[in-house]
Amino acid sequence: MKKLEMKNKKKAITGNMMTYLMVILVFVVVQFMVSGGMISSLMQGLLVPLCIYSIVAVGLNLCVGYLGELSLGHAGFMCVGAFSSAFFTKCMAETGMNENLRFFLAILVGTGVSALFGYLIGIPVLRLRGDYLAIVTLAFGEIIKNVINVMYVGKDASGFHFSLKDKASLHLAEDGKMIIDGAKGITGTPHQSTFFIGAVLLLLSLVVVFHLVNSRSGRAIMAIRDNRIAAESVGINITKYKLMAFSISAAIAGAGGVLYAHNLSTLTALPANFGYNMSIMILVFVVLGGIGSFRGSIIAAVILTMLPEVLRGLADYRMLIYAIVLIAMMLFNWAPKAIEWRQKIKNKIFPKKAEEVQ
Repeated sequence: MKKLEMKNKKKAITGNMMTYLMVILVFVVVQFMVSGGMISSLMQGLLVPLCIYSIVAVGLNLCVGYLGELSLGHAGFMCVGAFSSAFFTKCMAETGMNENLRFFLAILVGTGVSALFGYLIGIPVLRLRGDYLAIVTLAFGEIIKNVINVMYVGKDASGFHFSLKDKASLHLAEDGKMIIDGAKGITGTPHQSTFFIGAVLLLLSLVVVFHLVNSRSGRAIMAIRDNRIAAESVGINITKYKLMAFSISAAIAGAGGVLYAHNLSTLTALPANFGYNMSIMILVFVVLGGIGSFRGSIIAAVILTMLPEVLRGLADYRMLIYAIVLIAMMLFNWAPKAIEWRQKIKNKIFPKKAEEVQ
């Protein structure tokens, strides 16, 4: 039993290290290609979004793959992280604070506020399961988006002013300035998101989730996923561990939102940015990459984000090829014959060592 446990632990550590090395290697290669002028400006513009979607996919995979709960609200948590961090940045813009320190604090603010929302939403929502949970979390994402679209926040010498009616009802002084302007969102956010920061946040997200799933808390979370009644019967606090996983998952999505906000000069809560299509797209990354596989989620996010841009020159055939790739990836990951074939290839490349006879 102890030998099997050590073997599983060694396998997990090896898998984790391979994921870290994959991210670092890709970062180094891409940086080398950028410095050598081998990547077009269009593809360079995709580097930060690739990191954003990879981070959010890792967060959602923690919820879907390890907690075993289907959430469609991660676009909402991403929206919360984006707007809370952009709001902080705008408020601190005239304080003379160092830009790097301000951005670091904005990351903490966006991640922390998203975790708080995840905790507060999770208290009533995690009592539901399956399709019911998916519908409620989807509704949460839509509520967040629509509330922000009717929110007006300004600041003058007397302090902050808030309204859900219109800009005029704020009654700002002449020296006042708008921070959130309803459907126009937040404008003038400094462009501070870089590929380097995105890669660092992705690695930090992986460190957090790997540490969690390989810890005692992670084993409790997976026990709840596998058999809730049995886990409860041995004394595992169901609510505590479900809230823990859901809040961490929301925080990681919020970190992706911070990068998103600081990669654009104008941040708006439009359906194209934080609508249900975004939640579905992130879920597609998780499913195609393999539920429970963080490395697979990253690979799927990168491929499916780059593919439409790579195929842009094919005009009408672009989405057809995209759909074919989706089907092919689904079959490759989940078809029984494909799984059997991958296992055979793996055994040939990494032959199993003969077990010692005790």
